[in-house]
Amino acid sequence: MLDIKYIRENADIIKKAAVDKLINVDVDRLLEVDKEIREINYRLDELKEKRNKLSKLIPTLSNEDKQNSINEVKSLKENISEMENKITPLKEEYTNLMYMIPGVPLPEVPIGKTDEDNVEVKKVGEIPTFDFEIKDHVDLAQSLDLIDIPRGVKIAGSRSYFLKNEAVLLEMALCRYVTDKLIAKGFTPMTVPTLVKEAPMYGTSYFPGGRDQAYAITEDNLYLVGTSEVALVSYHSDETFENINQLPKIYCGYSSCFRREAGTYGKDTRGLYRVHQFTKIEQVIICEADFEIQKKLHEFLLTNAEEIMQDLKIPYRVVKVCTGDMGIGQVRKHDIEAWMPSRGKYSETHSCSSFNDFQARRSNIKYKDKDGNTKYCFTLNNTAIASPRILIPLLELNQNPDGSVNIPEVLIPYMNGMTRIEVKNK
Repeated sequence: MLDIKYIRENADIIKKAAVDKLINVDVDRLLEVDKEIREINYRLDELKEKRNKLSKLIPTLSNEDKQNSINEVKSLKENISEMENKITPLKEEYTNLMYMIPGVPLPEVPIGKTDEDNVEVKKVGEIPTFDFEIKDHVDLAQSLDLIDIPRGVKIAGSRSYFLKNEAVLLEMALCRYVTDKLIAKGFTPMTVPTLVKEAPMYGTSYFPGGRDQAYAITEDNLYLVGTSEVALVSYHSDETFENINQLPKIYCGYSSCFRREAGTYGKDTRGLYRVHQFTKIEQVIICEADFEIQKKLHEFLLTNAEEIMQDLKIPYRVVKVCTGDMGIGQVRKHDIEAWMPSRGKYSETHSCSSFNDFQARRSNIKYKDKDGNTKYCFTLNNTAIASPRILIPLLELNQNPDGSVNIPEVLIPYMNGMTRIEVKNK
């Protein structure tokens, strides 16, 4: 959410941001409603002040003047009630419009409509060549008894799966390795609620625009999160850091995550690329409202994710995400895309985002600067690891001619010394 004063003074910039981000919001209507609300509030203040003065004066008046004043107070109350009834729907409309106003992308962000318009920053690692016919992760996993998709679908419907045997250990090893790495870099690890109230979903800007992607438990007005970012940012909602030295807050959250994948019917239906339930470790930072500090922390988060890919020896590329592929609140975003042999291309595994104070305004997260002024914080986040998607390149890139799969060296200590997933005896 943006400051309404900023919107009033920069309406054309907001309109352009909405167009560039493909967000349908009527900025002019917002400004009209804002003006109407301010005018009504000004009139309400006048009427209430007059009513209060008359009410205090009544006991001192003679009978005739007292009755006239009582009648006038009654009339004022009716006018106030009428105006309050008028302002209530306007406030609701104002709130709904404000929630659809986008964060303004930084000048460096490329203009575009889809991920096809993202701009490559760099490539790291050589794409391997194989002197044998390779299998995709589904065939590999079936032959190694690592994944059971048909029974997952039987139990839970499309885009569901069971991880089995070494795949379970591999996912756990990945999460432990990543957690240890982030702790060594100063992160506070957390497990977080995966069921949250509506307010955190609005606060982190997943609602209202992403409501169709969330699973809702309507009886309890709770929602399954698609990332631990929701809980980690909301951890400090409605709080003010009294000392700037309390910042930045650097968290990594481990959780199951859930997405309905609305609008993806028939897309990426084979294998583990696009599923409804997954495990993820998310990096989240809450910092002071300083653009240079935010930029450095953005690079810090991105570097962490790149180091993980390098440790796993997965070839990848980094792209600047274009305006149309960004979320409503993001002002800067980079994706990391891993090379996946079966897909024959780089595909997204990590997203690194900066929000300025967009989420903090919605979540009411503030701090006091060195001069004692109260300001909204800045927030950032980045994937550290997400499984089972990361298993796609891990299995496919490390396969051997006999169908076995090598364990990445960095994960061997977390796999109890196991160096290879062997083909099972029939």
